[in-house]
Amino acid sequence: MEFQFQPKLNHLLCLFILILSSVHAQATSFRYCADVNYAVKVSGIQITPDPVVRSRPATFKISAATGETIYGGKWLTTVAYFGFVVHTEIHDFCEEISCPVATGSFVASHTQKLPAFAPPGTYTVEMTLKNEKNEPLTCISFKFKIVFGSFVPDI
Repeated sequence: MEFQFQPKLNHLLCLFILILSSVHAQATSFRYCADVNYAVKVSGIQITPDPVVRSRPATFKISAATGETIYGGKWLTTVAYFGFVVHTEIHDFCEEISCPVATGSFVASHTQKLPAFAPPGTYTVEMTLKNEKNEPLTCISFKFKIVFGSFVPDI
């Protein structure tokens, strides 16, 4: 009897670990803001944890490739909730990643703590990367969810 129980327990444990890992890190779909041949091509976005938990740090990691060296610039980020802009910010690109960024692949990562008063739900983010001449290098849009802290287990 004990022998038959052990494999079922192992299957449950593996399933539980798989669910936890998918909750904390998974690829996020995105779209480009316009049908433009941007110099920076985004290949993926990863949000950790996913869904985002209010009052806790969240990391947004963007994988991309550039066809030209990036010497400087800025990230412009707009966050909307039910179509209304609720947050905007501008970051120096070289504070997020070491500049200059050579031609080829790179990863930009930004971590921040979302406020405790942020209502749970789905948010839309639009991120535009502009070079030091204020020319757009890329522009993407993606969605993410915010939940109350009790719905996501700590690891």
